[in-house]
Amino acid sequence: MESNLRKTYSLLPLALTAAFTLPALAQQAPATTTTMATAPGKGVITETTKVTATVTAIDKANRTVTLKGPKGKSETITAGPEVRNFDQIKVGDKVVAEYVQALSLELKKAGGATPAVSERSGAARAPAGDKPGAAGAQQITVLADVIDLDPARQVVVLKGPKGKVVDLKVRDPEQFKLVKMGDQVEATYTEALAVAVVPAKK
Repeated sequence: MESNLRKTYSLLPLALTAAFTLPALAQQAPATTTTMATAPGKGVITETTKVTATVTAIDKANRTVTLKGPKGKSETITAGPEVRNFDQIKVGDKVVAEYVQALSLELKKAGGATPAVSERSGAARAPAGDKPGAAGAQQITVLADVIDLDPARQVVVLKGPKGKVVDLKVRDPEQFKLVKMGDQVEATYTEALAVAVVPAKK
């Protein structure tokens, strides 16, 4: 199953402030992999992007680090006070960032629950004395009612919280056959970001 639920419900991107951000470097040939898995009434798609940059300069007074990305482009970033163990960073260290997005859909037969949106988030940072690093995740779950079916287009029409209506395109005919009026669909969108500093090889 595939959906534009993420756009429709205006899910906010993960705001992880506990570690470095890699705005320009993340666009330099990151390694991205996509996986998809389905089962009757269920589907999940996951996309993982990983980028590695090398520390080429450090300004301890201003807490800035210059990083060189995969294509040789450099970017200077500021490590805020929330970044622990800044003094542990050395020229030659590697900064590795991994960003994961996942969207899962599950059919709830016969429904009955009240459409709703729920959100969970969490973050962690490196222990004192360790190399700088952080991780964070945000998960949003939306439960919506099936209010119409369009067999010709294989579209399921969903009505979620606050009366928002979206079309869900079901590309697998066997999956579409499982959906009936009165059912519900639960969509869960997850974002996670992990950033770690790897010591330079001696």
